[in-house]
Amino acid sequence: MGTTAGTLTEIRELKTEISGLRTDLKRFVERANQQHVDAVLGGIRKEYGGACADQQIGAAKTDLSARMVADCPMKTTCFGVFTQFLENSARHIAEGTVSEDLIRSYREKMTTLRSKGKKDECGICFDELGRLFENQVGLMQTLGIYHEVNGTAADLTRIPDDEVVKDLLEPISSPPRFQILRSLATGTRTFSDISQLTGLRGGNLLFHIRKLTDAGMILQRHERGDYIITDKGFKTLTAIAQLYQMVNL
Repeated sequence: MGTTAGTLTEIRELKTEISGLRTDLKRFVERANQQHVDAVLGGIRKEYGGACADQQIGAAKTDLSARMVADCPMKTTCFGVFTQFLENSARHIAEGTVSEDLIRSYREKMTTLRSKGKKDECGICFDELGRLFENQVGLMQTLGIYHEVNGTAADLTRIPDDEVVKDLLEPISSPPRFQILRSLATGTRTFSDISQLTGLRGGNLLFHIRKLTDAGMILQRHERGDYIITDKGFKTLTAIAQLYQMVNL
């Protein structure tokens, strides 16, 4: 009996040790993958950060010109102020990191600017300014230079249903898209690589790739270049892995 009890104790200790090793290995793999993502995104920021900022500024000017109230006597003045605001904020896209305090300061500046608008029509122009700024913030998040501090995980009532389904659940709901995302967590892939991996060809494969790129989960380095996973894509994949582990205990 003593020997049996001792053996059972040793087995339990061994299981505990193995479980600990598995946890450590899982964390190591996640860190290694995250380091890969950070390294690739860092290279993209270094090589294309300025171009991304210039593209954002050019698009912002075009949208402002088209969507601001046309017959307002203050349009030219406001256009200059808004353009300067967006040029300043876009320059941070090329930086290595953007803090929550910095983003908050820009949002506070927008609030201050909005408070100076006296006409009902001013809301149209300020809404456009806000939309363009949030587009910049979204790009910063995709490139992994800004991580928004959200509320508590338990606050389920604040989860935006349509946004979660469209930008998070729907893009990974297809087995081929999930397979693509998972493969990119370990390295970059060409279109040909992904085609061989999924067995999909041409427009069919491009459809799934565009779903992931539109959701900001993967990026293409440049036209006809390799595909990489974004910070958002990696975090989504990690969260799915943790959820799968939790519900299958």
